Amino acid sequence: MMPWLFSALGLVILLLAGDALVRGAVNLSLRLGVPALIVSLTIVAFGTSAPELLIAISAVGDNADGIALGNVVGSNTANILLVLGIPALMRALHTSECDTRKNYVFMLMASVLFIALAFLGEFTVTSGLILLAALAFVLGVAFREARAHRKNGKDSDLDDIEEADPDMPYWRIGIYLLLGLIGLPLGADLLVDNASIIARMYGVTDTVIGLTLVAIGTSLPELATTVMAALRRQADVALGNVIGSNMFNLLAIIGIATFVGPITVDPAFLRVDLWVMLGASLVLVPFVFFKKDITRTWGIILSAIYVVYLVQLF
Repeated sequence: MMPWLFSALGLVILLLAGDALVRGAVNLSLRLGVPALIVSLTIVAFGTSAPELLIAISAVGDNADGIALGNVVGSNTANILLVLGIPALMRALHTSECDTRKNYVFMLMASVLFIALAFLGEFTVTSGLILLAALAFVLGVAFREARAHRKNGKDSDLDDIEEADPDMPYWRIGIYLLLGLIGLPLGADLLVDNASIIARMYGVTDTVIGLTLVAIGTSLPELATTVMAALRRQADVALGNVIGSNMFNLLAIIGIATFVGPITVDPAFLRVDLWVMLGASLVLVPFVFFKKDITRTWGIILSAIYVVYLVQLF
């Protein structure tokens, strides 16, 4: 029972520390005069991926490569099937009104690149540099587009950054940063160590634990964001949140983690899980390119596919 409690505690610490780090970093940047545009494209995006990144780094350091890769692959699968499926059960997502084609194509390209590198047998520093170069390209495109929107008077500046408080005092910013920097490694160590114990207790691999317990846990912030977006009828936020999160998971998390050590790819990923992740990504084609809404029926289908996937894992 204790490993489950410590895993849950580690996850809670991770999520709270990640939120604290984002708040602290965003407001420090704004107080130092960094434009809100750059803050939203870089600091917020990286900060919200901090829990996954710290898990990957901790797992690689503990030789639990299955948890590191499982977290990324499992999170991407859960982000589409679960994070879009569950909110659609509550209220249809009017994705027909969204134009996310370019970012979606980037996500598919990132998925194919990730799978191709996985077939080399392990992610090395070279693999990591390739993934990070792809991330730099995507961020460069996003930055140019955002700057063009600003010139056209379409920039909403601070309104798009929920954590922004330009008047936040430096002492409070310092507390947020300290809580984030202490909490993230602590939560990651707790979660990874106890997830590995659970795997041994039940005779399953680190890979399965990474694909399920850890992946679903780290997808909770995306799920909460998407549920609120659905209730507010903000389908663009819901879909954009999933696509952006998946790109960062593939390109940034493993890309940075390779500097800690090489990440060996479990053959199970090559047989099933990477293809499930790619298949889940392709499920979005009708919603992105053919202006279909994610209705309650689609919510049931997406959620059911995810449940079937979980059952076959065990």
